[in-house]
Amino acid sequence: MIESSTPTMLDRTEQAHCTVCCCTLANKILMVLFMVLLIFATLFGNLVTLAVVLGTKHFHTPQGYLKASLAVADLAVGIFVVPLSVYAEVYLMVTDSAPEWTSYNSQSVSFHPCNIIGPIFAGCTLVSITTIFFLTIERSIAVLRPLHKDSVITRKRTTILIVLSWVGSFFLAVCPIVFSSEIALEYNSCSRMCNYALGTIGKFPSQAWNILLLFPAFDFTLLGGTVVINIISLSSIRQHSRRRKHLAESESQSTTKPTFSDIKAAKTIGTLTVAFTVSFTPIAVFVVGNVLGNKWCNFSFFAFWILATNSCWNVIIYSVRDQKFRLRAQKLLMPFHRKNTTKT
Repeated sequence: MIESSTPTMLDRTEQAHCTVCCCTLANKILMVLFMVLLIFATLFGNLVTLAVVLGTKHFHTPQGYLKASLAVADLAVGIFVVPLSVYAEVYLMVTDSAPEWTSYNSQSVSFHPCNIIGPIFAGCTLVSITTIFFLTIERSIAVLRPLHKDSVITRKRTTILIVLSWVGSFFLAVCPIVFSSEIALEYNSCSRMCNYALGTIGKFPSQAWNILLLFPAFDFTLLGGTVVINIISLSSIRQHSRRRKHLAESESQSTTKPTFSDIKAAKTIGTLTVAFTVSFTPIAVFVVGNVLGNKWCNFSFFAFWILATNSCWNVIIYSVRDQKFRLRAQKLLMPFHRKNTTKT
């Protein structure tokens, strides 16, 4: 989401924009193929998730609503963010010249695609982080306070939190370009994405850095809190498992313990947290490197695209960890499988 003074396509010579992924024609083809496959994987996986969650009464729960919100955020990355990169890279590869809009930042033209795509990617990333945080809170209450789960976690409250997370995340996403004339958006030649960058000033002023640092400050705070809550929940689950092995539970004890499905769901959310943390860590390292004055062009590409691939991981995690989700997804896909079998 954040780039400092890395070059736009206008500044590229072959040496300048020759990152490790794109130096040869074969590498460029592989990069575009990867992007196209990522689009299909993201669309397929998250559409299946939405179909399962919205089409199955069992998943019409606060947790199901949060998973649907996460799927919509991931779906937006596959619909808007990645296709623009595919278009720009295919255009560059076919014509040997970049699209004209990539030669300027958003302050230099009246309309720039990155004015839309940049905030969408940033906003959806922030939505994903807040949603995983809410999922962690929801599961921690189910594990630590099972008797209070239904009274504290309601569908109405969850819906309000989801709306607030989307509004707040996209407000943060547009803050840099709304509240600072020193920050613009551009299609970056290193990350191959729309990123926040300097407008017309050659060095980041302190005010611009303060605004851009809202992103890592927000992300690190929520991710840190999410990790801590997951550790507490998983520790409680471990203690509960030990008690079940060594103590004969009375009827009164069993009513205050989390159910097996709650424990399973908490472990699934823990896996989601680990996956997102792993995909977000390279961006965190890159931002710190930028603050210290390092451009890390090659690393920038891998950091941003590792984060983008997170958009198709969730359905894989659900399928592996949640048997009910897996069975429902198989039922949804069965008619398509039968049609293909009949044709062959």
